[in-house]
Amino acid sequence: MAKKKNSEINEYHLNRNQPDRPQLAVIDLKSHLKTNQCRVSQPHMHSFYQIIWFKKGKGTHFIDFKTYDVFDNAIFFVAKNQVHYFDNNTNYEGVLIHFNELFLLQDQSPNEFFLNCNLFNNPYQQPSCCVGTGIDGILNEYIAQIKDELNNDEMFGKEMLLRNLLKSFLIQIQRRKCEFEKSFNQLPQLMNEKRLQLIKFITLINENYNKGLTISEYARQLNMSSRSLSELTHQLLNKTPSQMIQERIILEAQRLLLYSELNINQVGYRLGFDDASYFVKYFKKYTNLSPSEFRKSVS
Repeated sequence: MAKKKNSEINEYHLNRNQPDRPQLAVIDLKSHLKTNQCRVSQPHMHSFYQIIWFKKGKGTHFIDFKTYDVFDNAIFFVAKNQVHYFDNNTNYEGVLIHFNELFLLQDQSPNEFFLNCNLFNNPYQQPSCCVGTGIDGILNEYIAQIKDELNNDEMFGKEMLLRNLLKSFLIQIQRRKCEFEKSFNQLPQLMNEKRLQLIKFITLINENYNKGLTISEYARQLNMSSRSLSELTHQLLNKTPSQMIQERIILEAQRLLLYSELNINQVGYRLGFDDASYFVKYFKKYTNLSPSEFRKSVS
């Protein structure tokens, strides 16, 4: 169901506020694109998480102002609230998996699984990977089992089975991703203690970027010192904590400027700026364009 906000962008939900309805869906990609081409080829966002497995086809996919290549066996991970859209190719073969956050994390502490399997919530890594031919059979089997269970009228243990199948699916992809990174002499993304702390910081930024928290307040929530937080982000990303917060604010500003009907003052207020003129200066400092110039440049 699409909800038209006071903007030009649609937000889609998966049985939102309907706990008796499935919180997980598996959809044929080609059928979905042909049926909804006019909608999915326009920028949109979800309140759920989306996995897009392009089994066959070449093209491009667009996520938060960046363009990514689509190729055979590419699999994309779109987090909730990210703005994305498909190209005009409706002949892709593949599968979509949609799920709500609480469905996956119901038996865990908040964010626990995503912190250990960080396919979705890290803006500093590629939002896709190549499945290749090594595990496609295993992934297809998990998808078949998920479909069977979704169609099963037996309710006992149904949600638990579906949750475990989805987690297993994601774990197999995370393993494949780590193998790929090792083959290119990259540090594996599967979490060590420092990477766990980094993802926790990224999660906190996503929750608080418009609240004006200081670096020391972020560090306090992470049970570490401001200096340790700065050393962490510098070591892993070569960025300061302030840069990461600024990048998140600018990303949200770009989303609102491009996809909403809010005026520039309203965008600034939405992002926590009491002074609209300061928001204009802030935006121009980091993008070299004023908000109005940015709107014109991408319209």
